[in-house]
Amino acid sequence: MSDQSSQEPTMEEILASIRRIISEDDAPAAEAAPPPAPAPEPVPEPEPLIEDDVLELTDPIEPPAPVETLGDLDLYTPEPEPEPAYEPPPPPPEPAYSPPPVFNRDEVAETLVGDHAAGLAASAFGSLSSALLMPANGRTLEDVVRELLRPLLKEWLDQNLPRIVENKVEEEVHRISRGRGV
Repeated sequence: MSDQSSQEPTMEEILASIRRIISEDDAPAAEAAPPPAPAPEPVPEPEPLIEDDVLELTDPIEPPAPVETLGDLDLYTPEPEPEPAYEPPPPPPEPAYSPPPVFNRDEVAETLVGDHAAGLAASAFGSLSSALLMPANGRTLEDVVRELLRPLLKEWLDQNLPRIVENKVEEEVHRISRGRGV
């Protein structure tokens, strides 16, 4: 064991070798001649600034419409664009009365319905389409659906709501009477 400790360098020897290495590194650098100065590189000419690409946010702009000031904010309110004039379509012509056609059983009909029934159906569809014109008077599809569904919903509720409420109340009374609670 003592042989190993004699072979290991002491702390002083380690520090001395580090100092020697540092001094050897410093000595050649001081003795070496300074490197020649590099030739100056040509400086590229700066590109001309294009003024159009710069957006100055501090420059005031003139608004195209009146501006209202609210505190330190300027509010721009655009003028509404005029709406195109709405012309309602002409009313569908009244179907002229025509006598019902004479039915001949021997004749094979090419159409499923007769001319009179087809005319009446066409006039009914015409009156329906004119009643549902969009956007007449600012009506939206939702308004039309709401108007059409309101009477149907009222009728359904009148027929079914009392029964539904009665069944739910009866279920709740049975649940409470059995003592189940929540």
